[in-house]
Amino acid sequence: MLRSMYSGISGMKANQTKMDVVGNNVANVGTTAYKKTSARFSDALYQNTIFASKPGGGVGGVNPGQVGIGTKVSGIFKNMLQGAIQPTGRPTDLAIDGDGFFKVQLSENNYAYTRDGSFSLDEQGYLVTAEGYYVLGTSLKGNGTDKPVGTDNQKIQIPKAVKPDGTPGDAGVDGALRVLSFTISKDGKISYLVEDGTKVPENDAAGNLVAGKTQQTLNVSVFKNPEGLEALGGNLYKESANSGAAIQGKVMGKINQGAIEMSNVDLSEEFTEMIVTTRAFQAASKVITTSDELLQEIVNLKR
Repeated sequence: MLRSMYSGISGMKANQTKMDVVGNNVANVGTTAYKKTSARFSDALYQNTIFASKPGGGVGGVNPGQVGIGTKVSGIFKNMLQGAIQPTGRPTDLAIDGDGFFKVQLSENNYAYTRDGSFSLDEQGYLVTAEGYYVLGTSLKGNGTDKPVGTDNQKIQIPKAVKPDGTPGDAGVDGALRVLSFTISKDGKISYLVEDGTKVPENDAAGNLVAGKTQQTLNVSVFKNPEGLEALGGNLYKESANSGAAIQGKVMGKINQGAIEMSNVDLSEEFTEMIVTTRAFQAASKVITTSDELLQEIVNLKR
């Protein structure tokens, strides 16, 4: 059987996979914070028809002669390039400008990461994703350095009213004041505008949290190899063996409130890839039909 037939089959299979990748990118051109993927090929096995020999005996060396038998998909790579930031005006919409992911809780001790900041508040004031997963953060305590206190993975809650030290309360009870609006700073610190016109919690003249006061802060996690994250669907990722563990405490990207990150898919590039992939698939199929014609000629020799 001609090797070219198997080469054609491998070309069709590889380009079919590439078309699947391109189709998924096109389908997600409007998906918030989607990261496009690309399929890469490499040549497959070779068969030696001429073996290499070194110079000697008055003759020069001979290079190897090899016939390839097709191609294969060497990898499917994710492009983590940031998409455009689109203002929305919704205070619960958040976009990360730079590196990093929001951390969310899927279930008890089960966490995932996302760049899709299309959040909302549930009935209890918790910040949640579109699928209801809690968005996580930690607390800061004013001591001149704004160091984190308490445990990580605390659910972010926007209360209806807050006490003077920033903790949730019932309006009118123990000095608690009704929250009119909330603000999330570039570094994830959450503060509230209360009904008497003041900001809670308070900052000192240097801009640091007043000693003894506490403040919620939104977690932003970074990875040594974000391309190694495993996609779960629903704009969620989880750690993999090659992504490294999440690193928190250093906010690499800045949070933009009232905005979301758009998909980084470029339709013109995808349509170009679609044309190239289609033609490559057709060419590979043509190799098979042409090889079949050659075999037919061989069969006809008996006549």
